[in-house]
Amino acid sequence: MAAESFIGQLSSMSEEQKLRHLENIEVKLTVDAGSTNITVRDLLKLNVGSVIELDTLAGEHLKVRVNGTLVLKGEVVSISETLAIRITDIVGADERATDRA
Repeated sequence: MAAESFIGQLSSMSEEQKLRHLENIEVKLTVDAGSTNITVRDLLKLNVGSVIELDTLAGEHLKVRVNGTLVLKGEVVSISETLAIRITDIVGADERATDRA
């Protein structure tokens, strides 16, 4: 289908129809646990059991991104033996605009 044809179809749909049309598109969801700077020298010294300190404080909410854009904040929870994120905040447009991935 040509792009013009697709855009033409979308323009004739109601907002609800547009959302239904797009809701099965997959996006990449990532969670930022933190980061740090490390020298190559220190990186080469790492082995099993090493600990890397991150810039995120214990208990601080983690950033949840969709296709690289900050949209939510959450906290880590455990479901059986799987890690999960409990959503604690929906990020507004102002905070999204000032966020740097």
